[in-house]
Amino acid sequence: MKQLFTTLFSLAISVAGTHALAQNKPIRLIVPYAAGGPIDVTARVLAERVKDSLGTVVVDNKPGAGGNIGADLVAKAAPDGSTIGIAATATHAVNPWLFKKMPYNAATDFAPITQMVRVPNVLVMNAETAQRLRINSLADLIAYARANPGKLNYGSGGNGSAGHLAGEMFKKEAGVFAVHIPYNGGNPAQLALLGGQVDFNLDNLATAAPNIRSGKLKAIAVTTLARSPALPDVPPMADTLKGFSIDTWWGLVAPAGTPKDVLARLNAAFVEALNAPETKARFGTLLAEPVPSTSEEFAALMQRERAKYQVVVQATGAQVD
Repeated sequence: MKQLFTTLFSLAISVAGTHALAQNKPIRLIVPYAAGGPIDVTARVLAERVKDSLGTVVVDNKPGAGGNIGADLVAKAAPDGSTIGIAATATHAVNPWLFKKMPYNAATDFAPITQMVRVPNVLVMNAETAQRLRINSLADLIAYARANPGKLNYGSGGNGSAGHLAGEMFKKEAGVFAVHIPYNGGNPAQLALLGGQVDFNLDNLATAAPNIRSGKLKAIAVTTLARSPALPDVPPMADTLKGFSIDTWWGLVAPAGTPKDVLARLNAAFVEALNAPETKARFGTLLAEPVPSTSEEFAALMQRERAKYQVVVQATGAQVD
């Protein structure tokens, strides 16, 4: 009897979810960050592009607690396709290890839809510092750090931030030591680099790009396995440190238990939107590369990323609560 009830309940949810999409019931897309940032912008671009196939998609910004508030709202929403949300590096790979108490389980409370984008990080130095120290490549930086242990420092947007974790991963893989100087946000960290208070940062490419173009910052290497189309002349760190990869990504998820046919329709609509030339052009202005995927591929990515960041976060000892 219990098994029969479960089967009938699942069928009812599936029918309700499919009916909701078919009737163009507005879909709520929760963005766990403030309006105006790259994640929010890309979500709004896609919401507009899937109107013909899914109907109205309303973007709802729910920032706070490093993205945990918005992600938790998705996890606890009805699994009928009417609520979906953004899963990002922080919410689904870093925060599970950074926060002692999490309101959701990143591994089991979500049904992946598709990855949306990948944004490279880049190791940058103050251009004058790089010239003074004669550092023109990652190999030069590693050689200098090994010959001068503790003399280099790097900045980040705070303990446990993406820049901090990337810096610690670099130190571990390169076998070097550099002092970490946390700032209250990525912008102050970049200003410190520009002012020469720190020697290098591992920053988001979208943030660093204007100062790279102006010549104030020197791009040493990107953190993706392959070269970035946005900086084709800058080699990846993996050329020197085999397998090194730590970039920023985000994608779409639904609550766990969302019927497979509903997920399939959502995936088809958003993948089509991500492949559209207009989407690629708009995302290109944000230095974000569209990476449409199957649900299974996105699930595998998030699993790999959680495993990677577990090691990195625990090695740093970083905690935020």
